[in-house]
Amino acid sequence: MTKMVHFTELGGPEVLQVTEVELDPPGAGEVLVDIEAIGLNRSETMFRTGTYIEPTRLPARIGYEAAGTVREVGEDVSRWSAGDPVSVVPAFSMNDYAVCGEQAVVPARSLVPRPVDAVTGAAVWMPFLTVYAGLLEPHIMRPGDTVLITAAASSVGLAAIAVAKRIGAHPIATVRTGEKAQQLLDAGAAHVIVTDESDQVEVVRDITGGRGLDVVFDAVAGPAVEQLAEVMVPGGTIVIHGRLSGAPTTYPTRTMPDLIMRSFTLFGMTYDPERLRRAAAFVVAGLQSGDFTPHVDRVFEGLGSVVAAHRHLESNTQFGKIVLKV
Repeated sequence: MTKMVHFTELGGPEVLQVTEVELDPPGAGEVLVDIEAIGLNRSETMFRTGTYIEPTRLPARIGYEAAGTVREVGEDVSRWSAGDPVSVVPAFSMNDYAVCGEQAVVPARSLVPRPVDAVTGAAVWMPFLTVYAGLLEPHIMRPGDTVLITAAASSVGLAAIAVAKRIGAHPIATVRTGEKAQQLLDAGAAHVIVTDESDQVEVVRDITGGRGLDVVFDAVAGPAVEQLAEVMVPGGTIVIHGRLSGAPTTYPTRTMPDLIMRSFTLFGMTYDPERLRRAAAFVVAGLQSGDFTPHVDRVFEGLGSVVAAHRHLESNTQFGKIVLKV
């Protein structure tokens, strides 16, 4: 028997329960992992509340991202062996697999090498893979580009700052209130725009000397996209990777800008072994060079802290990643 987190109804963090379950041994193409740390993500709160990109099948387990050690491999698994330190990345549906527990059976394709400690290994992959899939694999962000990163105090936003710096782009961070502005500057942002205190369009014009933005990496979406379109260079790209605003996003037809708008999901890359291999090589190189260090806001101890950890995630007070240590 092993302990896992599950829920039987949709709702807030309080619906999460820790129960003992009997896991089936790994089947063909699967691996059993001893979980040491779990990274929390917005996608899991949406899955828990029934607002995710796929319907939640109840009763449900939860968890996309974790770090641990391989305990057992199933048939047709040749890359991994018992004792290998690994991280689990989102390459499955949470309706089929989940990692929030002491152990988890996951597809072997969802594993990447873990050259770091467990907490770091649970905090690094979702943010940096999202940036790679959204900006680098499609060759959108280039050296010298000015890129605006919305919701920049999130783990993905902070990863985008680090990746921009590594390739020689110029990152501008946005944040709603000024409390996190200095932290964003310390994390490498060239400029920080506090959107509750200033007109981001006017500030962008001032920062760029009227030239505008080459790229926007947007986690918010909604009506602000039309404003940002006003300060894009001709042929610039807005990449939408989240919808924190909860409002509909429309193409800015009022000005009919010369603009590319793009959205994506991480699964397009994690389900493709060759793309994931390239992305993992990029992230590992950044870890080894010291250019990529995930910002861990807080580590919660034990599965019994899962409700508190999800409440902290929903508080929007965090700076970077929240990790649950098993």
